[in-house]
Amino acid sequence: MLSKEMEAALNAQIEKEGFASAQYLAMASWAENRGFEGTAQFLYRQSDEERMHMLKLFHYVNDAGGAAISPGVAIPRKDFESFRELFEVILAQEQGVSERINALVSLATEQKDHTTHNFLQWYVAEQLEEESLFRSILDKLKIIGNDGGALYMLDKDLQGNGANKGSKTAP
Repeated sequence: MLSKEMEAALNAQIEKEGFASAQYLAMASWAENRGFEGTAQFLYRQSDEERMHMLKLFHYVNDAGGAAISPGVAIPRKDFESFRELFEVILAQEQGVSERINALVSLATEQKDHTTHNFLQWYVAEQLEEESLFRSILDKLKIIGNDGGALYMLDKDLQGNGANKGSKTAP
């Protein structure tokens, strides 16, 4: 049985995952409207993935004897100065999620809630993959700068398998 504190913390994370899904959706629209169709498809997939993260938490809270709360979602940012800034915002967002997941793990440890601690390990591994992915995209952007041809190739890479996380397990 979840403590009330853990239930509230997990519900707060459900809300954050819902916001992340909405933010990726807004980013996909931004990319699509600027001709980055491959990046848009990649970001649509990221939005779906964040929604699945939210649902995984949602089901866990209910399964563990708590009451999951369907989140209201704040309006996400929709304008970005550049392709590079878009990915800088994404990395910062993912780093924030990692901090919140680590705080949840710490709370589970403090409360000796081994079931929740075990459940959260999937998210810990997932966040490592997410941060690594977006760092690598930013590294590529540093190399290519504003070269239109290189941005075109990166966009195509993001659409295809080039940016997919091969070791990832489904939620």
